[in-house]
Amino acid sequence: MANYIGRFNVIPSLPEKLEPLREIVYNLFWTWNHDAIELFRRLDRKLWEDTHHNPVLMLGKISQDRLNEIANDDSFISHMNRVSVHLNVYLEEKSWYQKNYKYNGDKFIAYFSAEFGLTECLQVYSGGLGVLSGDHLKSASDLGLPLVGIGLCYKEGYFQQYLTNDGWQQERYELTDFFNQPISLVTNKDNKPLKIEMDFPGRKVVLQVWKIQVGRIPLFLLDTNVTENSEEDRKITRTLYGGNIETRIQQEIVLGIGGIRALDAMNIKPVVCHMNEGHSAFLSLERIRHLIKNNNLSFDEAKDIGFYSNVFTTHTPVPAGIDIFPNDLVERYFGQYYRNELKISDKIFYSLGTIIKEKPATNFNMAHLAMNMAGFVNGVSKLHGQVSKKMWMSGFVDVPFNEIPIDYITNGVHTHSHLSNDMQELLYRYLGEKFMQNPSDKEAWKRIDEMPDEELWRTHERRRERLVAFARNRLIKQISERGGSASELAFAKEVLDVQALTIGFARRFATYKRATLIFKDVDRLSNILSNPDFPVQIIIAGKAHPKDEECKKLIQEVIAISKEPHLKKKIVFIENYDMNIARYMVAGCDVWLNNPRRPFEASGTSGMKVIANGGLNLSVMDGWWDEAFTPNVGWRIGNREEYDDLDYQDEVESRLIYETIEKELVPIFYNRGEDKLPRNWISIMKNSMKTLGSEYNSHRMVEEYAKKFYFESYEKRMNLMKNNWEKGKEFSRWKSILYENWNKVKFISVTEEEKNGDLKFGLKYPILAEVELGELTPDDVEVQIYYGKVDEGANGTKYSITMSHVGKKTKAVKYTYRGQIECNDTGQFGFTLRILPKHPQLINPFELGLIRWAGN
Repeated sequence: MANYIGRFNVIPSLPEKLEPLREIVYNLFWTWNHDAIELFRRLDRKLWEDTHHNPVLMLGKISQDRLNEIANDDSFISHMNRVSVHLNVYLEEKSWYQKNYKYNGDKFIAYFSAEFGLTECLQVYSGGLGVLSGDHLKSASDLGLPLVGIGLCYKEGYFQQYLTNDGWQQERYELTDFFNQPISLVTNKDNKPLKIEMDFPGRKVVLQVWKIQVGRIPLFLLDTNVTENSEEDRKITRTLYGGNIETRIQQEIVLGIGGIRALDAMNIKPVVCHMNEGHSAFLSLERIRHLIKNNNLSFDEAKDIGFYSNVFTTHTPVPAGIDIFPNDLVERYFGQYYRNELKISDKIFYSLGTIIKEKPATNFNMAHLAMNMAGFVNGVSKLHGQVSKKMWMSGFVDVPFNEIPIDYITNGVHTHSHLSNDMQELLYRYLGEKFMQNPSDKEAWKRIDEMPDEELWRTHERRRERLVAFARNRLIKQISERGGSASELAFAKEVLDVQALTIGFARRFATYKRATLIFKDVDRLSNILSNPDFPVQIIIAGKAHPKDEECKKLIQEVIAISKEPHLKKKIVFIENYDMNIARYMVAGCDVWLNNPRRPFEASGTSGMKVIANGGLNLSVMDGWWDEAFTPNVGWRIGNREEYDDLDYQDEVESRLIYETIEKELVPIFYNRGEDKLPRNWISIMKNSMKTLGSEYNSHRMVEEYAKKFYFESYEKRMNLMKNNWEKGKEFSRWKSILYENWNKVKFISVTEEEKNGDLKFGLKYPILAEVELGELTPDDVEVQIYYGKVDEGANGTKYSITMSHVGKKTKAVKYTYRGQIECNDTGQFGFTLRILPKHPQLINPFELGLIRWAGN
């Protein structure tokens, strides 16, 4: 192959009248603006589909004659100008953040994620985590948050799926031409690509930076595919979730450390960094390095300061889902870094990669690193918050389970990105501008009741018809590419029924998601699907990881069943699941099936996408559905049971699925009056939309992150920066003194005052305690009464009451505290006392791992 000695870029030559198109296509605001998408279709409908909905590539492929033609089409120009005005109004109007907050600094929040699902033509995502990250940016844009995104620029991205004749998944990797994508290279002051240099074992690795504009939010993607690097190093960012364990640590170094350096090179100085999963946790080390180097701080001072401005969101409910690197591999990449840059010992460094402090770690856990370095840690649903506490409770010795400092913020979806044009127009007509501006507005959603049943149902039926047409076209394409016969192609045109009850199942194929559960009893399922009077059909899509043989077998099983003669028209598997397929499915399915093994679904968001589209959920009580379900918004599978015998669980829960379809879904869906409307079904649709629509969206989610974490984190960091970091140094000294003296902190005596037999309801139960604090003072600690009902055990509701410091015995340096329990409930109660650290900088009293219980 010839080596090129020079490079040049060719860009579309647009007639002057069409120049606004250039701005429109390079801002992904179009991905949630149906008017802009319709504009691209007007350019060339076939080319829009052929380019996988990539408007930049479209402009490069469309003929100059066609461009000249539309430049003279007044109707098209008017449409283009309307979209252009809408974009510019959106960018310039006052946002939620600007109206309500006035923090200093631009782009002070940096959001790091290994993948971003923004639109189907940008293949830098694999599934739910990526789409969630993309939705996070879109809602941050809508809310006007001063946020930037950081990710990796994958040349191959995730694989393209195709199936053999016997249903076995094959993978095809396609190289992305970034110069024909809605993405641009970041340049320096000399208008040359910005380059970032990093130290790898025995060599330098160079990164370049790409920028995607997501409404108001810039997303920067890091890329090692540059000529300065060796052929091997150019492949570091080649594939998403590909390669071996060394590729993974290299990617995570680029994302975390390279991400901070890239922001610094662009003069973006984030105050708050959000680690979406542990992939980017190395950023915490680089932030410490910056503080040491630029502000003459010690490692402990820099670590203490960094802790309060890092946020960590975990998405996994099992330890197996976390990146863990062997220490020898970490040593190769970080030995020089921690010795020369962080100036710490190996013992201290490796302790950062574990939350288990009692013994030396043999490996380096990225989730543990993130937890050790982030003051704000959260799961992604209420149930997942509890699951995360169970998973990591061994790192919080002596801390009561309910007080383990792991919070939760339930995921949400960017409503306008997943909403069909038909349904959006209907919702706009009845819910108004409030809904368009803020999908989390509860009052707007209540107006669903004003919407005529006929209009809602007809709109939903149109979307089901389009889904069926889409599924047929995709099936024809799949058969053609496999070299299928003419009879197979003819049959594909007749699959599915536009009026049948349609169940959708589309997601990543993982064993815990149990894609084949509904096929447990094929005969019973066949009877349900084949009822001529009340037909039911299933549309399925999803990819298995290239190395997951078990899940590939599940796909093969689905394909085999779908080929049974009596089921061929009732079950369709759509290959190569992506955001475009998802969009059709969530808009057109009547029911969204979700049947993971509880509690392995951290949140799940696919079911949220059907809500605004009028779809209903049938789900195991796991993830978001565990907190969202009520009997008037959808259906549940089981009642929060968890099983040891997994085969028995599958048997029980598959039967529950069949029973629910037979006894509830089918009768309600097909119960029609003279007007042919399923009034009861429509009533459930409306209840689901008005109850869940305002809650399970990413506007609510991002607003919650801002109020709960980002703004508090910003304030704490700014406080530590005061007086040239003197406040931070002072806080670090306080922590050191606390740790040095904690072994001297103890209870001397606990006295129950005025106890005279049983207490009557409404009385107060006073308690007196004497404590010793070593060199500490009452300003440094809080003494609490901790009590609850004896019969409720460790998991029952517990209460804490702060005791008042009432005196000091100077000779023995003992302090006296007094508190009282108000007897507002009956029963037998138990109590104990505890001493906790107290400082206004602390987010919670348990973050230092220090607690002294009475009697210990």
